[in-house]
Amino acid sequence: MIHIVGAGDKKLRDFIKRPAFPEEAEKVAAQVLKDIRENGDAAVAKYVAKFEGAKLKPSQFQLKNFNFSKMDKTIQRAVNDAYVRVINFSRASLKQRWEIGTAKGGKLGEFFTPMDRVGVYIPGGSAPLASTAIMTVALAKAANVKEIVACTPAGKTGEVNPVLLYALNLAGATEIYRVGGIQAIGMMAFGTKTCKKVEKIVGPGNAYVTAAKRQVFGYVGIDQVAGPSEIAVITDGSVSIRWVAADLLSQAEHGSGMEKSLCICTSRRYAETLRNEILRQADTLGRKELVKRVIDANGILIVTVKSVLEGMKIVNEFAPEHLELLTKNPTDAFKWVRSAGAVFVGQWTPESAGDFVAGPSHVLPTGGSANMFSGLTPDDFRRRHSYVNFTQADLADTLSTIKTFAEVEGLDAHGRSAAIRFERP
Repeated sequence: MIHIVGAGDKKLRDFIKRPAFPEEAEKVAAQVLKDIRENGDAAVAKYVAKFEGAKLKPSQFQLKNFNFSKMDKTIQRAVNDAYVRVINFSRASLKQRWEIGTAKGGKLGEFFTPMDRVGVYIPGGSAPLASTAIMTVALAKAANVKEIVACTPAGKTGEVNPVLLYALNLAGATEIYRVGGIQAIGMMAFGTKTCKKVEKIVGPGNAYVTAAKRQVFGYVGIDQVAGPSEIAVITDGSVSIRWVAADLLSQAEHGSGMEKSLCICTSRRYAETLRNEILRQADTLGRKELVKRVIDANGILIVTVKSVLEGMKIVNEFAPEHLELLTKNPTDAFKWVRSAGAVFVGQWTPESAGDFVAGPSHVLPTGGSANMFSGLTPDDFRRRHSYVNFTQADLADTLSTIKTFAEVEGLDAHGRSAAIRFERP
């Protein structure tokens, strides 16, 4: 059912407080990860068979020797177009080395170096997400990572969609494994005889993958909480109701049943018409059964407010993965954004443009975590280093402060390491 509620309704409070890590997913992830940590490839193969349905030997995990000569040229052009746009945006966004001078002629600054080996997770399940291959691997390539491991589920057939494989190869994956779910996260995080340990794991996934990523943090780095898809749309009725309905449904079709679509509008009459339009369009979709799961789980909610500003306060509390500003003056609403993974400004910027081709990565925080995490960037695949290059005069200038802090904190060796440089042997 699609409910229409006011700003103070309990249904809105419950909608906003969705869990980032469902308890069931946490328990299953812990059990599977422990097994993989202790038993390596054998455990990975066991869970590939149990959860994905493919009986693979460890020697069959990795895919090699691809031939894309028979692939549809239109599809190739689309993947190539997305890759070029994403790699260009990624290279332009990389942070650059910088430095400032000290008071006495020295230098302070930061520089960046690529990680050596990273892992990216590409969801499979109900859809081959070739776009996610571009939106993850290309960023690692832009950061100059040498070893880029990609894992994706193959399902019962053991086959990976050729378009996804093409995208992974084009984007720069150096190893591709047909392993998905918690088992893929465990394999990359702990390492096995088949797949060496990575330094960081990035990419979206279902609730189980997201829970697994959280639990391996510390063994490896992770990017963020990127679970079931979400969208929030704020509209004042100035944009076609057909467009708004279509945008809300775009995230509901992903398939887990845990997706969230929130619409905030300034008219009760508009809200009622919108609800009918969502239901009408939902019935025409190829994945309507998946969308129905979201609707039945109360995953689509319409909220009526008195003003766009009031609506933006709700949006910032919800902290959505995707936010569309479909108002008469979207740049005004844009000024009030505080918590959102990615923002799509104006009626000609549907969220799907960001999903497939615009340039920024579509790997974004979910479950309300956009108030503390940001979307994936090439800098997530690099190490940031600070550096200090003091002159003798700089050290002399700061010696009193160093000695004072060392005395206050009871760390006389710290103070001595600076003072000794000015003492005669």
